[in-house]
Amino acid sequence: MSDIAIVGGHGKVARLLIPLLTERGDLPVALIRDPDQAADLPGAATRPLDIEAASVDDFATAFTDCDAVVFAAGGGADGNVERKRTVDLEGSLKSIEAAQQLGIRRFVQVSAMGIDEDPDPDAGESWVAYVKAKREADEALRASSLDWTIIRPGALTDEDGTGRVKAAEDTGYGEIPRADVAAVLAAVLADDSTIGRTIEVIGGDTPVADALGSQ
Repeated sequence: MSDIAIVGGHGKVARLLIPLLTERGDLPVALIRDPDQAADLPGAATRPLDIEAASVDDFATAFTDCDAVVFAAGGGADGNVERKRTVDLEGSLKSIEAAQQLGIRRFVQVSAMGIDEDPDPDAGESWVAYVKAKREADEALRASSLDWTIIRPGALTDEDGTGRVKAAEDTGYGEIPRADVAAVLAAVLADDSTIGRTIEVIGGDTPVADALGSQ
């Protein structure tokens, strides 16, 4: 049994990940800003964390006694440019530093496809800020001492999960249900062969564990 801290513990992917972890005997530790959100997270332990206001020490307190960290937070799709930096980047940086302070080795980060390429300025200020934040967060994680895995899903949908994906360093563009992203995260946490890898995932025909193992 592992205690797994989930930064962004009330997010859509996190809420789908929690039952997968509890079903196999792990304890999800969902880090949430609003205590009222705990009612939406059956099976999870919850701890308070305001990603933007919290210090590294606050993150470390939230991670206490955990065996792994999943960074699944995001600044939202409302066009708020500042939150791309304070959540997507700085939240990741503080999580990385806190995990290193505590000696937590395993760290899985939800990123995004296409962020290694410079974004088209015509795509809008929010998208440019998002790409920059995600890219810098991934670069920081790769440079850390942690046993990291970066998951880069395609366009997220709310369709039912299929349990089947395509996973590769470069999958090409595609969509993927959030439920299948959650399944990938759960599988990655239990698969040390994914350490040190950046993996794109989209909908596909291969069972999740097999798709990850084929890399």
